[in-house]
Amino acid sequence: MPNHAFTNAIRVIRFERWIGLFHEETIQEWLLPHIWFIKTMNVYYGTAHFFVTLGVFIALYKFRPSVFGQWRNTLAVMTALAIIGFSLFPLMPPRLLDAPCPAAGFGAKCIPSELRTRNGAENFGFVDTIKEFGGPWAFDSGPGSKLTNQYAAMPSLHIGWSTWCAFGLWPIARKLWMRLALLIYPSVTMLCIIVTGNHFWIDGVGGLLVFAVAYFIGTEIHFINHRRLVARLVRAPQTSRD
Repeated sequence: MPNHAFTNAIRVIRFERWIGLFHEETIQEWLLPHIWFIKTMNVYYGTAHFFVTLGVFIALYKFRPSVFGQWRNTLAVMTALAIIGFSLFPLMPPRLLDAPCPAAGFGAKCIPSELRTRNGAENFGFVDTIKEFGGPWAFDSGPGSKLTNQYAAMPSLHIGWSTWCAFGLWPIARKLWMRLALLIYPSVTMLCIIVTGNHFWIDGVGGLLVFAVAYFIGTEIHFINHRRLVARLVRAPQTSRD
């Protein structure tokens, strides 16, 4: 798995360099001196992804019951598609690319690559911010090491779920600050996954694509179920009269 995941990471880096958009390490380097910001992003990465999504799920159930099934289906399908993606395209996150030799004990593996020495550099330059500065949990020890798949990076469910939250709540966000918050949330999440070294930006694009496909499938399932329910209710009075 590490070799396959590393190879896929090299493919991603080559593609991003080919289109001139390999800037993740530069963005992280700009922000690393601001330790307070990095620590905030570490906490954000480990908490908002779950708690905000759960809060929106409850809000949809309470305030948008007519379409709750549609958004529940979308979330479920999106997560299922992402799991398939993790299996078909395991991807080593940037934070593991510079694991020291010999192989690190938490899933990373030191694999020789000519990209490590590009332009005279001795490594890719990414920092595992959660390991360096701390966070809600660590990937290399404790419960987090057993509950997480280190190579589940493509697509990014952080982006998929945050986009789901924004679209799901948009119709009931009446005030300007609410809509601004919904617009900002996925954007901050994208910055977070890059700054913490957990994803390439293209993983976020994958999350958006998975959300779009899941929304279509989830909506179709919702309306199919709705039509079946209506048909059942229409037949019920006729059956009782017979």
